[in-house]
Amino acid sequence: MSWISEYLSSCARAALCAAAIILWMFGPAANFTQAQTSNAASEETLIKDFTDPLTTLPQVSLKDAFTPTSFGTHVQTNQVILRPIIPRVPRFSLFPLIQLIRPTFSLVTVSSARGRACTEFGDMQLFDLTILRWPSDEAHFKIGLGPMFVFPTATSRSAGQGAWQAGPAMGAVYTGIPWLVMGFLLQNPISFAYTSPKPAPQNKLEFHPALALHVWKGWYLRSAEATWAFGWRHHSPTVLPLSFGDGDVIVRPGLPPLNFYVTGQWTVYRKFAPIAPADRRQLWADCGLSGIQKMASLAGIVSERVSEQSSFPPAQTWREQS
Repeated sequence: MSWISEYLSSCARAALCAAAIILWMFGPAANFTQAQTSNAASEETLIKDFTDPLTTLPQVSLKDAFTPTSFGTHVQTNQVILRPIIPRVPRFSLFPLIQLIRPTFSLVTVSSARGRACTEFGDMQLFDLTILRWPSDEAHFKIGLGPMFVFPTATSRSAGQGAWQAGPAMGAVYTGIPWLVMGFLLQNPISFAYTSPKPAPQNKLEFHPALALHVWKGWYLRSAEATWAFGWRHHSPTVLPLSFGDGDVIVRPGLPPLNFYVTGQWTVYRKFAPIAPADRRQLWADCGLSGIQKMASLAGIVSERVSEQSSFPPAQTWREQS
């Protein structure tokens, strides 16, 4: 099994190189976070930033989703997801509009063909949304449009879909009510190339609703982890889960804010889905990208221009300029 260890080592080195490139390219966004999450920032504002699907707050999310029971199998599955959110703002890029880049990396424990549990790398997802200038900021309503991609990086057939996919993506959010955030993310990946001689064509609509209710101080209720999947092809799976949980935003003076929350997810409807989660427990931890930038600087990954402290305007002023 020496080739397996060599392959995993090469994947780890590639992931570290990709992280270094991302930090080098988007270092100014990390400095911007320090201004956007100053001591004057309230927990309510941070709750919106951590829940908003179109947020301009640079951050890194780490999620663990454990599924104790599933339809169609007795195997308990698990999924670890690493998801950075990288905004590109007009002041620091050549693009005239706000651009949101979100790659998703996963490590999944799934049921193998023999009915046993195996842990593998999953497919990588990426979307690139552009925030429209319409409507205006006074409407408290944002719309984002752009492409999304799925790369067949899974190390096992059961851990991925074995297809190169691309399709449209759209997001919207309304923050006109001070203590409430409502939004959604819509994606439709379509397969166009495959990694196996017997491909399974992919074409499904994925709807991610997002809802957060501020309760008290940094505490809030949320429902933003469920993914409603509708298959367009004949006899394609359709799964409708619901999620609910609570979280807490921790503001630390001089340090990036932290967001912790725990949610539960239950499948209320499924069709043509032989294997689907019956219920799922999820644990999330979000951190502002400024904290990651500091750790990378200590490791010598980020260049000198990224670690320099720049004086950026407050978040409210920046939003007015953009």
